[in-house]
Amino acid sequence: MPSSPRPALDPIAGLLAIVLPGAGHLYRGEPKRALGIAAGVLGLFFGGILIGGIDVIDSKEDRLWFAGQALVGPVAIVVDQVYQNAIKVDGQLPEPTPGETPNATRSIGKVNEIGTLYATIAGMLNLIVILDAFLPPRRLREDDRRVV
Repeated sequence: MPSSPRPALDPIAGLLAIVLPGAGHLYRGEPKRALGIAAGVLGLFFGGILIGGIDVIDSKEDRLWFAGQALVGPVAIVVDQVYQNAIKVDGQLPEPTPGETPNATRSIGKVNEIGTLYATIAGMLNLIVILDAFLPPRRLREDDRRVV
């Protein structure tokens, strides 16, 4: 008996991929692929934060970079909100008093650039993942092939 054709679009998988990297593929029944996607995208995103500090995710000062980073999903928005509300004071990093160790400083130079780049590449990579979840592949799998 022939199986029904696969849908051209899978909006639920696409929405789940937006919410969390790999969730759309998990919904589609691809747990190994979902785990690899989640580890790759989130590892790259948090690796950028570990390299450059939390200030590499800054929607106020680096809007263009944040547009790419926001494609990681709500994770990037939460990290930005933590940075904006818990670390910055009135939209600026606090100035330390002389002789005091600052609570937070902006990373400088290449370290900040590399961290920002890693986090943004994670967002761009997740855009590809979202499209892959939203548009299922046209190839047939072993379980979809008809026995002739």
